[in-house]
Amino acid sequence: MVELHPASFGALLRSALTEYEEDQSIFSLPKEKWYKATKGIDHSVIFNGKKASTPLGPAAGPHTQMAQNIVLSWLGGGRIMELKTVQINDRLSIPRPCIDATTVGYNVEWSQELRLEQSLKEYVSAVMLIEILKNEDVLGDDGASADTLFDMSVGYDLKGIRSVEIRDWINSMKDSKKHVDEIRNEIPNAFAKYKDLDYPDEVSSSVTLSTFHGCPADEIESISLFLMTEMAIDVVVKMNPTLLGKERVDELLHEVMGYNEIKTEQKFFDSDMQFEQAIDMVGRLENTAKTEGRNFGVKFSNTLIVLNHGSYFEDEEVMYMSGKPLHVITMNLVERFRETIGGALPISFSAGIDQHNFSDAVSMGLVPVTVCTDLLLPGGYGRMSKYLKNLSEDMNEKDSKNIEEFISISADNLANREDAVIVNTESVVEKVTADIRYRSEKNRLEPKKIGSKLHLFDCINCDKCIPVCPNVSNFYIEVNPGEIAYSLLRSDGSKVEEIPGGTLVIEKRHQIANYADFCNECGNCDVFCPEDGGPFIEKPRFFSSLETFELYSDEDGYVVYGEDGKSVILARGSSMEFKLIVLENGVAEFSDAYISVELNVEDGTVIASEAKNDCPEGHELSLKTYHVMKLLLDSVKKSGRTNFVRTVLEESFA
Repeated sequence: MVELHPASFGALLRSALTEYEEDQSIFSLPKEKWYKATKGIDHSVIFNGKKASTPLGPAAGPHTQMAQNIVLSWLGGGRIMELKTVQINDRLSIPRPCIDATTVGYNVEWSQELRLEQSLKEYVSAVMLIEILKNEDVLGDDGASADTLFDMSVGYDLKGIRSVEIRDWINSMKDSKKHVDEIRNEIPNAFAKYKDLDYPDEVSSSVTLSTFHGCPADEIESISLFLMTEMAIDVVVKMNPTLLGKERVDELLHEVMGYNEIKTEQKFFDSDMQFEQAIDMVGRLENTAKTEGRNFGVKFSNTLIVLNHGSYFEDEEVMYMSGKPLHVITMNLVERFRETIGGALPISFSAGIDQHNFSDAVSMGLVPVTVCTDLLLPGGYGRMSKYLKNLSEDMNEKDSKNIEEFISISADNLANREDAVIVNTESVVEKVTADIRYRSEKNRLEPKKIGSKLHLFDCINCDKCIPVCPNVSNFYIEVNPGEIAYSLLRSDGSKVEEIPGGTLVIEKRHQIANYADFCNECGNCDVFCPEDGGPFIEKPRFFSSLETFELYSDEDGYVVYGEDGKSVILARGSSMEFKLIVLENGVAEFSDAYISVELNVEDGTVIASEAKNDCPEGHELSLKTYHVMKLLLDSVKKSGRTNFVRTVLEESFA
């Protein structure tokens, strides 16, 4: 299953607040990993004329396409959310796996995997969820870090962006009152107090423009003009690292950093916008922005298109590089750009940002500084708060109370901001280019595999697969460990005979499961799982509803739902479906397509069994499946361990 199916707003809200109350975590991110504003330190910045409480944010990508992803970025300290790129073609076929964060960071996906209307709802839902969490003061800072901005990302060509569908989508992001009111009605009665909360009517009035590699310079300029003039929104143009030129890019990749296996091609540099074209275009667009009363800036950078030199993306000719090598390349590009045009133009940044280089990027006056690849590593969204903690420490060391003071003091107390950012850029780029931690030999170590294979239960319980999933599709459950003897029910054509089977052994209470509706099979959890097989493949996969369970009828998995006030679990495996209903009288009804059986819930003994008329002679129904389904049903319903399966079940009974 590779198509995403977002949760209802009611399910998201119930899950977030219940988990917060029961576990002091939200969407599997524990409270101790959340951003804590530092007393006496002001992290706020101005982006497109508006205040954001920090300069940090997730880049347009896997961490900003679903509502829960954006909320997690906010909990981590992100206050400028660059939403995943939308385009008129919202029914893409994306290769799987599509993300390779094994060492450097590569991907073969670039656009939103949801439909336009789904994306709109996810973004509005994220705004509303954040407002609710701010209202509850979950961060405990009394609103000190409340100012949060959403930045659209649209692509990829003028025709698509001028289409009625994209124009309507942008207008709905600018005026979202209708959609806010629709989502208000999804708020469960148990949380009725949030129905009258004062939610923003506008999600976003700015765009970071993303275009395909090879998009002509005049088309990029035409799109920017259209967005500023006809759509009346602020624009940031995302630039490609090819602006630095093949000779310099290859020099940095091969001679400076030692990534000799990464190959670029001249045709990609020739077809992209050239440096001189970019400089000229920026000057004209700055003038247009002034005339129109809009804000304009640039972003460095997009990913770098390189030849596919590995086997991870089997059938792809090219892939898109990110991570540490892109950081060095993009920093050098920022320096060249500022050497040419000065330090006045607003620049945002995304390329290999992590906790070690975030403060330096902030000292260069880059706003926002966005991150993607680092959040795909173990720890996931929990890595973000460390960026801001380190920034606070660096600001304290320089005796600076706000970002502008930090920029000035970092440049030996230069008062002129434009001069200060240029000085800081030169010193940071020199340091970064010489830093051994960006060298190939420091980034060859792949995540360790231990040689064992995953199976349904009892992995090594490292839990790495949970935070590395951008969509929170992996989660943990608790089952009762032990040994359960099970029998087989065999039909001889006229009756059902119970015969010995075997023993189901569950060694550990802590188990991993997968929420199929949120899983796009990107492959990232498999990369960091020490065992072979892939958590999203081998672990119990739960669908949110009968609708999605039946939609993906060729895939194994489970679904839990309510039926006549009772909890039901369906399972599909080995080309067979199984159904289990636990009745209030202590009896369970269990069946496959041919045999049905009643069991004593307490001890699992068979009370009665029956074969259907079309049951093939010799057909067997293993009660091991019953015990597995009963364990899973009990585990996802268990109070004190919030998960989306439990939340959706509670929604059905509410």
